[in-house]
Amino acid sequence: MSYETVEYAERPSRVPGAVLWTRTSGGAAGPVYPVLPDGCMDLLWAGGRLMVAGPDTRAHRPAPDVAARYVGIRFYPGTAPAFLGVPAHELRDRRVDLADLWPSADARRLTERMDAARDPAAVLESFALARAGETEPPDPLLTHVVKALDAGRSIAATAEEAGINARLLHRRSLAAFGYGPKTLARVLRLQRALALARGGLAYAETAVVAGFADQAHLARDVKELAGMPLSELLSRRPG
Repeated sequence: MSYETVEYAERPSRVPGAVLWTRTSGGAAGPVYPVLPDGCMDLLWAGGRLMVAGPDTRAHRPAPDVAARYVGIRFYPGTAPAFLGVPAHELRDRRVDLADLWPSADARRLTERMDAARDPAAVLESFALARAGETEPPDPLLTHVVKALDAGRSIAATAEEAGINARLLHRRSLAAFGYGPKTLARVLRLQRALALARGGLAYAETAVVAGFADQAHLARDVKELAGMPLSELLSRRPG
C-alpha cells in the first residue's frame, strides 16, 4: 500500500512574530498527524476555504485531507485576536470559517484572490501584512507574559513582574491566548520538552530542563495534551 507524500515548510513571515507555512500532499491517503497545542492561532487557506484555527488545549486531529495544499499564517501567542477582532477564548479548540468572523464579502474577496493566485502563500502574507499595519501593535504586557511563562516563571511571579494581580492576568490571558496562564504555561512547557527530546536529549534530562517535576510528570502531561506517549509522538512527522 502506498501512502501520501507530505511536504511541510515554514519560514519567518514579514508579519512581525508570525510564521508562514505551507503543506502539500500527494498520493494515496496516509496517516493523519495530530496538531499539537502551541499557544498560537492560524489563518489558513485550504480547498478553497479560508479558516481560523483557534488556540488548542489538546491535540487536534484533523479529518483526512480534503485539499492537496494548505497555506497558513501562524501568529505569535496573543497577537491574533487584535488581527481578527475576536477574543481568543471564543475560538478555543475550534476551526471557524473566516466568513463567520468577518463580513462575508471581505472573506469572499480574499478567498477568490487565493484561489486564483499562482502563489497563494504570497497573497496571504501580503494581505496579513497590510492588515497587521492597520491594527494596534502587540501589547507589551502580553509579550512579557509569554516570555516569562516560557522561561519557567511562576504565574504569581509573572503577574508581579507585569504589575498586575493574578485575577487580571487570568482575564487578560483568556482574551489574548484563549485560556488562563496555567494552561498557557503547560502548553509552552510541552513545546520546550518536544524541542529538547527531538534534539536527542534523554527523557529524564528533558523533564528537568523543560521544567517538569520528573520524567513521570513529563509522560503524564504529554499523554494528556498530545493524546499519545512521548515516544510515539516523536516518531511522527511534524507539520
